Amino acid sequence: MFEHLDDVVLRHEELLNELSSPEVLNDQALYRKLMKEQNDLNPVVEKYKEYKAIKDGIEDSLAILENEKDEDMRELAKEELSDCRARIEGVEKELEILLLPKDPNDSKNVIVEIRGGAGGDEAALFAADLFRMYCRYAERRNWKIDMMNSNENGLGGFKEVVFMINGEGAYSVLKYESGVHRVQRIPVTESGGRIHTSTATVAIMPEAEEVDVQIDMNDCKFDVFRASGNGGQCVNTTDSAVRLTHIPTGIVISCQDEKSQLKNKDKALKVLRSRLYELECAKAHDAEAEARRSQVGTGDRSEKIRTYNYPQSRVTDHRIKLTSHRLSEIMDGDLDEVIQALIAADQAAKLSRMESEA
Repeated sequence: MFEHLDDVVLRHEELLNELSSPEVLNDQALYRKLMKEQNDLNPVVEKYKEYKAIKDGIEDSLAILENEKDEDMRELAKEELSDCRARIEGVEKELEILLLPKDPNDSKNVIVEIRGGAGGDEAALFAADLFRMYCRYAERRNWKIDMMNSNENGLGGFKEVVFMINGEGAYSVLKYESGVHRVQRIPVTESGGRIHTSTATVAIMPEAEEVDVQIDMNDCKFDVFRASGNGGQCVNTTDSAVRLTHIPTGIVISCQDEKSQLKNKDKALKVLRSRLYELECAKAHDAEAEARRSQVGTGDRSEKIRTYNYPQSRVTDHRIKLTSHRLSEIMDGDLDEVIQALIAADQAAKLSRMESEA
């Protein structure tokens, strides 16, 4: 069933030898490339070796039962056979999941855009709550947060906030967060005690490298203006903020969180590169047949994906019908329960599709 993985094991052994050779050690770019390939193969090779050991255990036990006359030995073989048969199905499933086609963006950092939607000031406050939730999640994983741009509403909320999360595999777990998030609660601005429903939109984009997207600077128009908000002496006194307009697409990006105009320009280009890369990825996804799409959405900004109900302390993910009554923990960044369920649902959908196509 998995015999072709013998070639993967051989390639893994070749990589170990190559990584210790002086030629590779002296070429850092090649070393990083081979190290990444080895790291990608490690879990597959380890799981395949476990699978082969179980298969060997089954064959050995059957051989003993066929040839051995000693009852004690036969009893031990029966126990070993039962144990191996109980384990092999689960290991096969884990191996199948490891062999699913990988998203080439999974290892990348992410740029996160959160915008307040329907609900006015309450939507902006909810956007700030989501920003804090993702920051706390990143902190739990020792990932780095880099602010790109923010537009506050004066009450502690964000009309818009853009930031980068730097961490290995950030996109692989956060890509399921794109979409419309809905909150149901009594707003701090509500004097009558009525529950309101507000929304915020989250967009998760993989950080695009220059090799992923080439930007023609002739297509870019830069305007500088005086930054607003908190930020020290330079803010409000120098034209450090940058507004970038990409003429072919009409995309407009503002960055003002850095005191340096040059740094804000670099950040604006980084966001533009990721936006253009996201557009290209969206075109590729749209070109796929409906039957080949995953059950779990990972990019449609208009899709209502999750509701946060404060009176009932309930979080519901509508894509996989998951309900959790750990709202306070989730809003404090403990997202593992939700994200792992989404990953599992996505993997199950891909496995089912592969089996139906086989």
